[in-house]
Amino acid sequence: MHKKTKRLSSSGRAKERQKAEIISELRHRFPLSILLQISKLPRSTFYYHLKRNKTDKYAIEKTEIKKLFEQNKQRYGYRRIAILLRQKSILINHKTVLKLMKSLDLQGKQRKSKYKSYKGEVGKVAPNILKRDFTASKPYEKLTTDVTEFAVCNEKVYLSPVMDLYNREIISYSISTSPSFWQTREMLNGLFEKLPKEAAPIFHSDQGWQYQMKEYQRLLS
Repeated sequence: MHKKTKRLSSSGRAKERQKAEIISELRHRFPLSILLQISKLPRSTFYYHLKRNKTDKYAIEKTEIKKLFEQNKQRYGYRRIAILLRQKSILINHKTVLKLMKSLDLQGKQRKSKYKSYKGEVGKVAPNILKRDFTASKPYEKLTTDVTEFAVCNEKVYLSPVMDLYNREIISYSISTSPSFWQTREMLNGLFEKLPKEAAPIFHSDQGWQYQMKEYQRLLS
């Protein structure tokens, strides 16, 4: 006891971490304010080291979660990880798994899915001029567009790009949280700003409802 208080009051010998450890041991016998005064250790510094030295009660679970996450190519979310943990007799609920995965910054990869915009014939269907010949001999000769759906932070996001088949360059695009003709028009506006005046490209798309609309075909004419 005497040795500990001597180390606590010594100047320049005991490091902050060591002082914090001694205070933590003695605080149940002596007032914390007195111990801090003797040690000349700021209260905030003491609590910093106290928090830092706390044992993580989920250390084993976190290690197993990281292992399972990597084994499954970072694709599994918290629900599937929780099931795998139960199979290993690690019994924690899915909410705790979610919390631990967030603390580890683990988020399952979302697969990209192709948005299907075809809703039947809702307008004029353009003929397929390309006939699967997706090669071009010069820039702006053949352009193609579609709408692709992504999942970002559990929300759907739609990307509408225009690709030049000559060099596979994306020359215009628009992003929206829902597929709409406004998005298609924004994509076209960006294209028209970059398109040379003398260019007369073949503009290829699928038969999605956006591309059958009269306004879309008017903008391209």
